[in-house]
Amino acid sequence: MEKLLSSLITELRRGTLTLAVLSQLRTPQYGYSLVQLLEKSSVSIEQSTLYPLLRRLEKQELVESSWDTTESRPRKYYVLSEYGIEILEQLKAEWEKSTKELQNLLKGDVENEPD
Repeated sequence: MEKLLSSLITELRRGTLTLAVLSQLRTPQYGYSLVQLLEKSSVSIEQSTLYPLLRRLEKQELVESSWDTTESRPRKYYVLSEYGIEILEQLKAEWEKSTKELQNLLKGDVENEPD
């Protein structure tokens, strides 16, 4: 049972992590700062999950990256692209709609019960 539950929780979190990451990239962030921001909101993400996700989002043109080499240790910063901002807004609206629908289902509040 624990193995199945763990698998289902991972599947459930997969999509929400994308939304969580995008929501924090309105200002430029590097990997570790992004992890800290997410953890501050109780969203945990492993670096082994974060970096492939960031690369995928960059490939999808939702985020842009740039290197800061002014410090002793170069850092790659990520920020939402214009396209990413549009997508984030649409995803937020869908998330809010889906959340409301699921809350109603889980509470048993069904507006249109069958006759």
